[in-house]
Amino acid sequence: MNRQLFQYHPQIGYTFIPGLKTRVAHDGGGYLVQVNQAGFRSSREFQRQKPAGVFRILLFGDSFTAADGVSNIARYSDLLESQFTGIEVFNYGLSGTGTDQQYVIYRELAAGVECDLVVIAVLVENIRRVAARYRVYLDAEGNRIVYAKPYFCLESGHELVRYHDPVPKEPVPEDHLTPDELQHVDQGGNFAWFRQAVNTLGSRARDVAQRWSRYQPLPAYESAEHPDWILTKAILSQWISQCLSPVIVCPLPLYQHVEETCDPAAYQARFRELGTETGAVIHDPLPDYWQVPRDARRKFRFPNDIHPTPLSHQLLADSLMPCIQSFLHQRGR
Repeated sequence: MNRQLFQYHPQIGYTFIPGLKTRVAHDGGGYLVQVNQAGFRSSREFQRQKPAGVFRILLFGDSFTAADGVSNIARYSDLLESQFTGIEVFNYGLSGTGTDQQYVIYRELAAGVECDLVVIAVLVENIRRVAARYRVYLDAEGNRIVYAKPYFCLESGHELVRYHDPVPKEPVPEDHLTPDELQHVDQGGNFAWFRQAVNTLGSRARDVAQRWSRYQPLPAYESAEHPDWILTKAILSQWISQCLSPVIVCPLPLYQHVEETCDPAAYQARFRELGTETGAVIHDPLPDYWQVPRDARRKFRFPNDIHPTPLSHQLLADSLMPCIQSFLHQRGR
């Protein structure tokens, strides 16, 4: 995540720099970033009032939705918009965020925006970010920098309470954090030693090692009673309950799930439970990825970056299209 593209925001932590238009060097050859005045990647401003006859979708997510590595026009949000007449998609995706920060974006900036449908794209790895209170970034010289993020805790058994409100602006020296705070720094996932060792062997050896070790990158989904899932579910449930429009929750798989080097069954079960309890539509795109021959799925991520390629964005748009079409039919479109 290139922090030079962002500026401080007291409620969210940061947004893209409003009005920014630049080309970003990248593994895939570079990509164009255009930002509106609200601080999100879009060629249009996010107007509160919906034009007559327009079906508007509000989309939330992290860098897989903001689309690191991909120009605005090649993102699944923009591709969806191009497939239908009379719809607009407001992409509130923000790189580096978790579901908690995305909920804050909705509450602070989007709750009053007229819409017909809300889509929450949850990269399944975000369960780690929800449990974190700080996040590590690397500066241009590769030095670790720790920043605070907004976070929630469940108190009195069920009440979501927001902390870091406002979000501290300056980086936090890591040696100033208490032992408890250090436990809540997002370091980038479990088994860091395993990933670092295997990554030196290349992607093919890494895939073999992951299968051999029964590598599970997201153990928090294994139990419905895991504290990280309970918190994630509480945030999503409250968010869904506050939406005046229908909600689609779309769990986005990791490349390990797409390429079948780890088992997705646990997270799929948790999101099915969420749909049953909240009434939200759960759209799982993973079966559509699996329709592609396994040896061709490597093209869904970049050579040295796990973010989705334009090909992956196209597949995700195609996967979501029938689900969105059903809501259009309900509106007589």
